[in-house]
Amino acid sequence: MLVLGMMNEITIPPLLIKKYNQPVPRYTSYPTVPFWQDIISRPQWTDRFQQEFSLENVRNGISIYIHLPFCESLCTYCGCNKKITSNHAVEEPYLQTIEKEWKLYRGLMQQTPVIRELHLGGGTPTFFSPLNLRRLINTILKNSIVHPMHEFSIEGHPNNTTAEHLKVLASLGFKRISYGVQDMDPEVQRVINRIQPFANVQHATEEARKAGFSSVNFDLIYGLPLQTAAGLRNTFNQVLALKPDRVAFYSYAHVPWTSKMQRLFNESQLPAPEEKMQLYLEGRSLLINNGYHDIGMDHFALPNDSLFLAKEKGKLHRNFMGYTTQNNEFLVGLGVSAISDIGNAFAQNEKSLHDYYHAISNGMLAVKKGYFLNKEDLHFRRYIKEIACNGSTSFNKEDREPLETYSFPILAQLQKDGLVDYDLKGASLTAIGHYFIRNVCSAFDMYLQRSSVADSRTLFSKAI
Repeated sequence: MLVLGMMNEITIPPLLIKKYNQPVPRYTSYPTVPFWQDIISRPQWTDRFQQEFSLENVRNGISIYIHLPFCESLCTYCGCNKKITSNHAVEEPYLQTIEKEWKLYRGLMQQTPVIRELHLGGGTPTFFSPLNLRRLINTILKNSIVHPMHEFSIEGHPNNTTAEHLKVLASLGFKRISYGVQDMDPEVQRVINRIQPFANVQHATEEARKAGFSSVNFDLIYGLPLQTAAGLRNTFNQVLALKPDRVAFYSYAHVPWTSKMQRLFNESQLPAPEEKMQLYLEGRSLLINNGYHDIGMDHFALPNDSLFLAKEKGKLHRNFMGYTTQNNEFLVGLGVSAISDIGNAFAQNEKSLHDYYHAISNGMLAVKKGYFLNKEDLHFRRYIKEIACNGSTSFNKEDREPLETYSFPILAQLQKDGLVDYDLKGASLTAIGHYFIRNVCSAFDMYLQRSSVADSRTLFSKAI
């Protein structure tokens, strides 16, 4: 049996771990990306964009995600869309293309955009110089309205985030930064090719707080090659001394069929599923016993952090940026491979820099892959989001047929295993079910349930 120690003792039978360690999505969207259409209609996308923008911009404001793909070195565990280069001359043409893309979207907006959330992700956003980051944000904010409850955030690398980066970002309204720490064990860092001494993490954290950032997040990963319980405890002892406001404790997603550099790993160096769950429970226990609250799906926050407060008020939201406090339904994605979510439709940009540059230079949006949601999609999207954010959901009567055909048989088994409670009105997670959120969400994934089991094995990482 695996036992979560000290506070909140919970026993997780190894048989459950083996049974539910199946490939399932992480549910940052529904339908999930593999089920989107390879080519979407640009005219249909622009029509939907204009309709939904006019409604959501006035109601809640909009979110913007900007993908900055460049990294100076390759982290072999990483599954993100990135471009490895030490040539910083690439910054200029990329910024010029982002500016053109934003201008194309501004041409579709019949109102002044109200920007409520802005996130810079990557890649390594701090690959760009402070001057170029200022230029980028000023371009987005020019002739826009910044919502009074806005949240601007960035992903930073402890090795190259400078005091000047942080001062510039703070002056532009950024208050939250997320550092990719992953693991502090030297052998683990070596095998994943991400060498970053603790001194760099400490310096980057202290400089962020000195610049005025009110929330510093650390990303940690469990299940990496050569990772051990002793090494993980040492990592937590170091990072908890810095008291990050949030910790995202992610499960390593081993998908070598899509992330080719993961083929460099000797799979015998990866922890077995039961060992991996023990690593998670060990980390979670350390976080809980140091004052952090479990937000859900690998996220933790201190009680004064806005993410925890949103969870307590039932206002947590989940999108392609993960958990967020900004409960708006309109996200504009800018940059190569960036995804837009406008509530009833998704669109993803071209994944290669060449194709992205080509589309924008010809005056066209770079959207290629996407999906237009129907009524059933919207209902089941709500079920998944509410389970992931609140731990419970209520059912629409009109969904009885797909629920009875696909969801209820799975929920019955989940209930038998002690992971959920459900009836005809709704479903909720149990204490143990909290550790299997992805599996519970998959009961409401009509695309996954209607596809063959074999299909999912090459589409998603395993739940544990």
